[in-house]
Amino acid sequence: MNPHEIPSLEIFVNRLPIQVRFSDVDVVGHVNNIVYFAYYDTGKAAFMAELLHRKVSWKEVDTVVANVDCAFISPIFWGEKIEVLTTCSGIHDKSFRLLQMLRNSESGEVKSICETVMVSFDPNTQTAAPLNPEWRQKLEAILQKRDIHN
Repeated sequence: MNPHEIPSLEIFVNRLPIQVRFSDVDVVGHVNNIVYFAYYDTGKAAFMAELLHRKVSWKEVDTVVANVDCAFISPIFWGEKIEVLTTCSGIHDKSFRLLQMLRNSESGEVKSICETVMVSFDPNTQTAAPLNPEWRQKLEAILQKRDIHN
């Protein structure tokens, strides 16, 4: 991921408004960097729920985070209208990549870009597993739709 390359808004398939809470803000007056990851996790949950057309079951673990690459571009301040945008950026046998962006929904200013590698996981063996066919089909549809429009 190149932090200077801002992805086009058209590639994102899920947008979620994020409430910046008072407790998210540090003594310098901006949202603490660690809180960005909570915003991204909220975006991942919304993306997955929309993708699968059902609520995420927290009792069934079928994917885990293997790597996170986050670029902090501009600080988020108290009172800003923030949204997290999410899309799939790649699929492999046992994993897929999610591309996310935090931005000010009023000005369009990009605050952060994040790419996460999610690994399909078998909780019984505690090892990586082939990607669930339902996940693969829906994620491939996102990539195909994006290729058609490019």
